[in-house]
Amino acid sequence: MHPRQLDNDDLFIIPESIIKLLAEMEKQYEDNNRQYFENLLNHPNYIIRTRAVCILADLAGEESVKYLSKVLEQDANALVRHEAAFSLGQLGFSTAISSLSRAVESDQSFFVRHEAAIALGVIGSSKARTTLKGALVDSSEEVRQSALVALANLKYISTMKRKNKFTTMTGG
Repeated sequence: MHPRQLDNDDLFIIPESIIKLLAEMEKQYEDNNRQYFENLLNHPNYIIRTRAVCILADLAGEESVKYLSKVLEQDANALVRHEAAFSLGQLGFSTAISSLSRAVESDQSFFVRHEAAIALGVIGSSKARTTLKGALVDSSEEVRQSALVALANLKYISTMKRKNKFTTMTGG
């Protein structure tokens, strides 16, 4: 069990300014304002950056890869980098492989290395095989297991000679 569970009285820890900004983000999302979310990737609050990563991926598709890759490589917060890795995997573009590979190989957080490994498996390119094999000796068991999940997907794609919705499904 978690040491301390939050109840409704504890929600005061989320400032009203964040709620107001989330409401503005919703409006900007409905207006498909990509530039707004690109700018939010530099917001000082990690909650806002995390949401901006996911929304930008949805709005910008492959155009977001360069922004999400930069977040993955440079954001100070591991959760934000994790969400960037997840979003890059869900987008599925091979243009994200280099950034994800670097994250698997060198991110300080096992949480990020795990998600980047899974994302490489979801993208399904054999270009990631060397990186994933290297991750089999990572210091983190979660990263080693994630590399195996990803390698299994690469082998399945190679064996079946197809990529489809099934091959992009994983438990990242």
